[in-house]
Amino acid sequence: MEINSITKRLLFNTIRVDTVLEDGSEGSGTAFVVNHVHARGAHNFIVTNRHLVDSVRCGGLVFTQKRNGQPAFGQRFQLNIEDFSHAWFMHPDPEVDLAIIPLRPLEQSAHDQGVELYYHTIDSRLSLDTPAQHTLDALEEVLFVGYPSGVWDQVNLMPILRRGTTATPIALDFEGRREFLIDAAVYPGSSGSPVFVYQSDTMRPMQSASKKFLFAGVVAAVFFREEANHLVPVPVPANNHSMVMGSEMIDLGLVIKARAVIDLINIYLSKWLD
Repeated sequence: MEINSITKRLLFNTIRVDTVLEDGSEGSGTAFVVNHVHARGAHNFIVTNRHLVDSVRCGGLVFTQKRNGQPAFGQRFQLNIEDFSHAWFMHPDPEVDLAIIPLRPLEQSAHDQGVELYYHTIDSRLSLDTPAQHTLDALEEVLFVGYPSGVWDQVNLMPILRRGTTATPIALDFEGRREFLIDAAVYPGSSGSPVFVYQSDTMRPMQSASKKFLFAGVVAAVFFREEANHLVPVPVPANNHSMVMGSEMIDLGLVIKARAVIDLINIYLSKWLD
């Protein structure tokens, strides 16, 4: 398969996160790569949820290898990270479920082992800022990429593409936080999935191709019905074992807005580049 479209490139924005939890159970989730340009250059960061990497015994990031500038489908390379939980930079506000790690040292580690990593980055300049949010309608089509319930194409190392719609207007902060809801099937393993607003040619014929998918945010939680008329948002678990029996997932996912990701990267850069 030739990587010659925006949608095909989305398949390589994500990285599978495999973890072993403190109780010995195995988990999986999603991370993705963001390229952020700032006054002192450009840097690539891996982004995921705090709850996916916090209090994890050990973990690794699964990449596709690169051959002659192209993806080597099925050629897996797993970067195991020592002291996994402490390797991530957490958002200083514990209520913001985000964590990042710079890609450069990980890529150097792979290079030292004779491996090149194939990935595509999400350009932070294509993230939805406040002015862009106000140009969107209350109902927009969204696309997210990840590993729901740990499902993926293990032979070709491909994630799963899924669609849905916004369930609350992105221009508004849901419950006063920099979040919005999507009407989509969000399952364990979807945690950390990047979410894009999809704008089709028929709806916006003058849009350039680079604007079709705008980075909107990160899947962080799913709503459960614990009892009649009582709904609670719960961080998307890394595995099915942590789901509460008797609870019913409904197709509403909570998404942290892209702006929070950019802010976290800027906090990291201001701390470590000064």
